[in-house]
Amino acid sequence: MARIKAMLLWVWAVLTTPAATLSLAFLTLGGFVGGVMFWGAFNTALELTNTEKFCTSCHEMKDNVYQELTRTVHFTNRSGVRASCPDCHVPHEWTDKIARKMQASKEVWGKIFGTINTREKFLNHRLELAKHEWARLKANDSLECRNCHSAVAMDFTKQTQRAADIHAKYLLPGKATCIDCHKGIAHELPNMKGVDPGWKVPKELEGKELPAASSDDAIGDLRRALAGAHDRVKS
Repeated sequence: MARIKAMLLWVWAVLTTPAATLSLAFLTLGGFVGGVMFWGAFNTALELTNTEKFCTSCHEMKDNVYQELTRTVHFTNRSGVRASCPDCHVPHEWTDKIARKMQASKEVWGKIFGTINTREKFLNHRLELAKHEWARLKANDSLECRNCHSAVAMDFTKQTQRAADIHAKYLLPGKATCIDCHKGIAHELPNMKGVDPGWKVPKELEGKELPAASSDDAIGDLRRALAGAHDRVKS
């Protein structure tokens, strides 16, 4: 007991002994408080850059892809659940989120040099931008899609027969990922000439009539047609 007491007194003496001008205890406490403040400020800044308000703060995004998003089922739907920009473009897990933020930091250079600061420039780069995002989602197995959508939680009985068959044959076994079939799900597609459509009719279904689309598919087609007509009128 005496040894323990002596050791504690020695530790306290070391901590309270002035190190140059400040005690070691003060420096340790100051370092801890400084670390907490830095961590809090870092996470606050991270979350501020992870909002739709931040994403649409530059006109390149607000006047182009954001306007397209507002005309899709991800923005307005019967369930009232809205997906924002970071929901679809930033993973939720912290490590993946940091990696994505570092990857996206190069977009600052595009803003500085005005790469897509006009509608004409944006349309000229649209296919290139889309291919980069498709490739990224293909490489990470559509990680951002899985922020909200879980293949194992899908109720195939509530899907159209066509969708249920494709999900069962390709998505669940890992033969395909979301972005293979769902390009253009939230934004208008670029000129797709020469672009692999992703999912193709398998040989066993070639020449056969596929199940008809549901009314939701028809409504989606109508919305896209109206959106295209609206854009042509504006131009």
